[in-house]
Amino acid sequence: MEAIFLPKSWNMDQILEDLDQQGFAIIDDAYSHNYLDALVKECTDNLTRFRDAAVQSGVVSQIRNDHILWINDDLEYAQQHIDTLKALSQQLNRYFYLGIKEVEAHFACYNAGEFYALHRDNPQKKNDRMISTVYYLHEAWQADWGGELHLQDKNQQWHNIQPKPNRIALFQSDLLHEVIQSKQQRLSITAWLRSSNHIL
Repeated sequence: MEAIFLPKSWNMDQILEDLDQQGFAIIDDAYSHNYLDALVKECTDNLTRFRDAAVQSGVVSQIRNDHILWINDDLEYAQQHIDTLKALSQQLNRYFYLGIKEVEAHFACYNAGEFYALHRDNPQKKNDRMISTVYYLHEAWQADWGGELHLQDKNQQWHNIQPKPNRIALFQSDLLHEVIQSKQQRLSITAWLRSSNHIL
């Protein structure tokens, strides 16, 4: 298998420091525009395959109403992002001793009026999700379109993270967060870095 390297533009020292101090980090201009364009096309070409998102065990809940498509090998460009997150996981393991072994991910589409209420991705450490990531795919975003990631950091401070195109937000999976109601179609890849090979 060909080795995967992190983009040279990623400031790993800053990412590690932010995760250590706040429990979250932001990566802007994560990839080349050519790659982003290809990924947006792959996402939008497959929108008819998206299904209503569930919370646990396939149960659709009123706390969210977005739509998702789990990523597998037939989604070539999305898989490249997953491979990069696996390389990132190696760095996080060396620094934080998280024991990350696998990445699970899906495309997410929030249409106008859709949201995800307050929750934790790893409540009371009941699953193996260690780090959550969101990569924003849409080609443009305005501040008044909503769709922000509202996140409480490890110091109990709240942050509104704008879903800017080509931005990655990563944070501890046990942190409280929500997706504010969106006024426009909001596209992303949500991925979890897990300490187990068992994908739910």
